Amino acid sequence: MKLFKHLKKISTAGLFGSALLLSACASDGLIRGTGDMGIVIERATGSVLVVDNTKDETITRVNGLGDLSHASAVYSRDARYAYVFGRDGGLSKVDILKGELVKRVIQGGNSIGGAISQDGKLVAVSNYEPGGVRVFDAKTLEMVADIPANDGSKTVGLADAPGNVFMVSLWDDGEIWKLDFSKGLTPAITKFKDIGTNPYDALISPDGRYYVAGLFGEDGLAKLDLWNEAKGVTRILDHYGKGEQKLPVYKMPHLEGWAVAGDLMFLPAVGRHELLVLDKNTWKEVGRIPVHGQPIFAMAQPGGKYIWVNFSVPKNDTIQVIDVQQLKIIKTMKPGKGVLHMEFTPRGEKVWMSVRDENRVDIYRTDSFEKVGSIEATKPSGIFFTDRAHKIGL
Repeated sequence: MKLFKHLKKISTAGLFGSALLLSACASDGLIRGTGDMGIVIERATGSVLVVDNTKDETITRVNGLGDLSHASAVYSRDARYAYVFGRDGGLSKVDILKGELVKRVIQGGNSIGGAISQDGKLVAVSNYEPGGVRVFDAKTLEMVADIPANDGSKTVGLADAPGNVFMVSLWDDGEIWKLDFSKGLTPAITKFKDIGTNPYDALISPDGRYYVAGLFGEDGLAKLDLWNEAKGVTRILDHYGKGEQKLPVYKMPHLEGWAVAGDLMFLPAVGRHELLVLDKNTWKEVGRIPVHGQPIFAMAQPGGKYIWVNFSVPKNDTIQVIDVQQLKIIKTMKPGKGVLHMEFTPRGEKVWMSVRDENRVDIYRTDSFEKVGSIEATKPSGIFFTDRAHKIGL
């Protein structure tokens, strides 16, 4: 009987303690999952909106992130923290559950993007000024590695690869570098030279095998097979614009927005009003799709049946949807001026679009193309949902 009374006291105390813990966590706003959360960059005000893509609403705004005129973000492994890379060289760590800026460091003078390592312990930033790549402890944002580029070359196309590896391209020198942190904080660096003129951005395939850099100075792309590095860099789509008059490039396309659907890949052609269609097994061109303007993002809807495309100025009020099986446009939409970015909910039933010049984010169903919601945002640009935490290269 005494033992039963003792156990009863322990049980009651345990329940009381649990209740206190739940109450404390609830007061901090922590009792919820992050799987349907994300952030929206407000480029003009140095702020981000923390959003819920189930309820289609804003949770809170976090201020003080500096110049976000060209910003991107990655997530911690537990999808609680967003690391935001600002144009002013700022690296910001945001707690999306608490809606707080945890820490911000100015790590360079002009940065263009970043990545997080496979184990989630390192955050890398690529820089225009002073060039090179700087790497930080994900918990503390203390710098753990400074990797200067040749003669201060701008670095672009920074992406994570399996094995705690970062891949990056050098704009000024036409090189690809592999930064291998698998053995510690002093990386083994492998340099692939003479890949082409002015790599402007790059992508890594969803399986982490191929790193592909677009070339601004010439028609073509540079491909590196990370499973067979000894073969070096090969050229694909060489001279894809041969015989055609070059158009002025109003905005560089983003290769990280490339689309893989079935056995096909869809890439924006630099300065052209078309998408290039490749066979993903051979990396050879199998078609082209004329589109409304110069494409910026070509994104595959989860499920792979449709490709959604947005465009640069002066035609950035339009979205076009391409049927992968038919290789033709099936829907043209006009959400508003300055459609800069799209993001699908994790399973693809909805798509969010930033409409910068009209200060809002629009939400559409992907099965009916019906607009089902809208949230106010100040000059919104990038939209980043937390499912990116579990994808290579995002």
